[in-house]
Amino acid sequence: VERVEMVKKVLSFSEKIEVESFKGLLVQYAKKKGAKFIIRGLRALSDFEYEFQMYLMNKKLNPDLEIIYFMTSQKYSHLSSSIIKEIAKLGGSTVNFVPPIVEKKLLEKFGY
Repeated sequence: VERVEMVKKVLSFSEKIEVESFKGLLVQYAKKKGAKFIIRGLRALSDFEYEFQMYLMNKKLNPDLEIIYFMTSQKYSHLSSSIIKEIAKLGGSTVNFVPPIVEKKLLEKFGY
């Protein structure tokens, strides 16, 4: 819920973007919404291995769904939510890694 709210605020500049959460399988949710494509991001080779397994399973569950992958920019490839939270918990600044709205939330939560 907290993450969804932050993403909604960060993307509020566009009326064409909807941010929703769901329970269950992504392929089922996509079908319910009438989606034909899923867009996913990859940071590293380890992401690719996991995503490839998910791709194969998702294609079996819904062969009509296309999954598109984008590689992250090199400047963000080392980041993950776990790393960002760890930096914030230990009193480090995350200002160069996250949008201002997320930075504010981290300050409220961890008070660094």
